[in-house]
Amino acid sequence: MRLIKLNQREKTMNKIRKLFITALGSMAFAFGSVNLAIAGMPAPLDNAGNVKIALVRYLSTGDFFQAYLSGVESQAAALGVDLRIFDSRQDAALQADMVDQAIALGVDGIIIQHGLTEAMKDAAQRAVDAGIKVVAFDVNVENSAIPQVEQSDYLLGKLALEQAIKDNGNSFKAGYVYVPGIAPLDRRDVAWQEVKTANPNIVEAAVFGTLDNPIANSIANQARSVLQANPDITVVFAPYDEFAKGVKIAVDEAGLTEQVTIYSADVSTADISAMREPNSAWAATVATNPSVVGEACVRSLAIMLTGGNPGSSVIVPPTLITQAFLNNEDIKNMSDLGQKMPQFQHADVAMTDWMPLPSR
Repeated sequence: MRLIKLNQREKTMNKIRKLFITALGSMAFAFGSVNLAIAGMPAPLDNAGNVKIALVRYLSTGDFFQAYLSGVESQAAALGVDLRIFDSRQDAALQADMVDQAIALGVDGIIIQHGLTEAMKDAAQRAVDAGIKVVAFDVNVENSAIPQVEQSDYLLGKLALEQAIKDNGNSFKAGYVYVPGIAPLDRRDVAWQEVKTANPNIVEAAVFGTLDNPIANSIANQARSVLQANPDITVVFAPYDEFAKGVKIAVDEAGLTEQVTIYSADVSTADISAMREPNSAWAATVATNPSVVGEACVRSLAIMLTGGNPGSSVIVPPTLITQAFLNNEDIKNMSDLGQKMPQFQHADVAMTDWMPLPSR
């Protein structure tokens, strides 16, 4: 009997050992698959932990730039690279110095996010001369060796203005929020100038704008004076969401929500809430998902690091988002928007067969 019990016990232990070995094998296979995926990336990303990249920022205030940073961070994490972040807080000279700091740090790649051309073109060239791969987002560094990632800013402006004409006709007095010298705003300005030329009864009653922090509050201060001095303004083109927030504050305070409509660019969860408020003057915006744009910047840099070429211009296509659409689809946040608009979840740009993507 004791021998039988020992045999039964040994059989049981053998089953346990087999199950354990099978489990270990499954785990080894699973982890091996991950390692193969990492090893399958071209050099130097096959040893991604030793690859350092830097994000050098000019603008960082507002929901758009927080979401953009999130996209940069998530794509960098998917690749496994070491990401360093430099934030100049709208100090052009400091941003140029930060590029030099990144060069001294020995980074392999740099993303320059916004900035002023005059301040950044020499700094960008110094990085290129040091053998560092550089990508620029929404800043013209006047360098053919540096790909430009953009949201098709001209199209953002054009689609927003087409919606303004659809809603208001082609004869109205408008306020225009604009700060020259910022590449995306300059590209959106091209659309505004074209629309005015094609529609002579659209009258530019006032131009104003500032990037002083906090931007929305600073714009609101200006908009109060503009609306008071120009009571016949019925449309405001504010092609940056922080601009639109500021104009909306002033419109709300003046009790002009039934008279003035706002058309903008960019979107965030806070923007969606503002557009969906009862009697909101914010009628439409045109946008890409800033997180997706951030991911595309890192992917473009990764392609360059591995000897590839993402193209001289990497364009993330924008989408028109109206207040009516948000209300009809009961969209409350960016997650809802992504579900209703799949193009907001991912842009199929700067892609390769080996490129890992962030989890969704």
